[in-house]
Amino acid sequence: MCNKEENMLLTHSFRDEDKILGIIKYIHKESKKLPYKLNIMEVCGGHTHSIMKYALNKLLPNNINFIHGPGCPVCVMPKNRIEQAYDIALQKDVILLTLGDMIRIPSSKGSLQNARSEGCDVRFLYSPLDALKIAKENRDKKVVFFAIGFETTTPMTAALLDKALKENITNLFFHINHIVVIPPLESILDSRDCKINALIAPSHVSVITGSKIYTSLLKYKIPIVVGGFEPLDILDSVLKIINQVNSNSPTLEVQYKRAISKDGNLKAQKLINKYFILRDSFEWRGLGEIPHSALRLRDEFVRFDAEREFDKILTKNKIYDNKLCICGSILRGTAKPNDCKVFRKVCTPQNPLGSCMVSSEGACAAYYKYGSN
Repeated sequence: MCNKEENMLLTHSFRDEDKILGIIKYIHKESKKLPYKLNIMEVCGGHTHSIMKYALNKLLPNNINFIHGPGCPVCVMPKNRIEQAYDIALQKDVILLTLGDMIRIPSSKGSLQNARSEGCDVRFLYSPLDALKIAKENRDKKVVFFAIGFETTTPMTAALLDKALKENITNLFFHINHIVVIPPLESILDSRDCKINALIAPSHVSVITGSKIYTSLLKYKIPIVVGGFEPLDILDSVLKIINQVNSNSPTLEVQYKRAISKDGNLKAQKLINKYFILRDSFEWRGLGEIPHSALRLRDEFVRFDAEREFDKILTKNKIYDNKLCICGSILRGTAKPNDCKVFRKVCTPQNPLGSCMVSSEGACAAYYKYGSN
């Protein structure tokens, strides 16, 4: 395992100024051969933050445009799912657990942070496995884990359930909001107003799934590059896309070879498949209902399902976003944070109107933190 000094040396090599300026110069040269403007969707919010942090969008030629995608799991979570968590937290003898930014996402009634300020027992976890200890220490209460994330975090939830079964913990329940990456991309690429003609695919997801999941997107005949998060990774991914376009040979390519394989983490995939199955449909913020785009517990584990346990008090109706918020358009790739009339004015990290400003991976948060110029 790398120590801190070794890790700094490793990341520094992917942030080396001379290398960055060198590849940018070469990108400018090769981009002159492009037959059309590139609208590259970087799917993952981690990519968006790196692009903004290192001002890569300003260093590239005008015929290369980044479009921010729906790869932030907190951002795409619809309000009715947040409200379900809020309502569960209000119940007597319930401890509601979740990860990071979810605690600040507003529903029509308020956020989980608001629920906690009203006396509800809402806690955020550093690791899903912490839920085991909390459940053991509170046998007289129902402990509910509000699980979110793409394929990246799903194995942790599966491992938690696996341990709960082995240790016969009966007071732990799961509100499952795990989503999968391919269906929303197909939904966006199929839309009439889609301008995307290249993809930088998410790398953390791909560590679990492998690059093979993107082969279904080859039907769109656009370059797809699975890229890393460092500035040199992103620029190298852009260069690979340019080369594919200039040679008229769109294909699937892996840039992030130091972490991504074709088949991915087979052990994690097996664990996911043991406990989860695709839902018929799931609502995405900004994208609406998308078939087979999220997971649920398999029927044999339904006794752990918080949606079943609290069914009578959960809202099933669609809850619309604030009319001033354009998070939905940003997540579809049809708008950018600067297009929003309330960005940096009414909507700030201290007073967020939408999820894209709350989440640490949200596009609005990236624009606010690093500036748009």
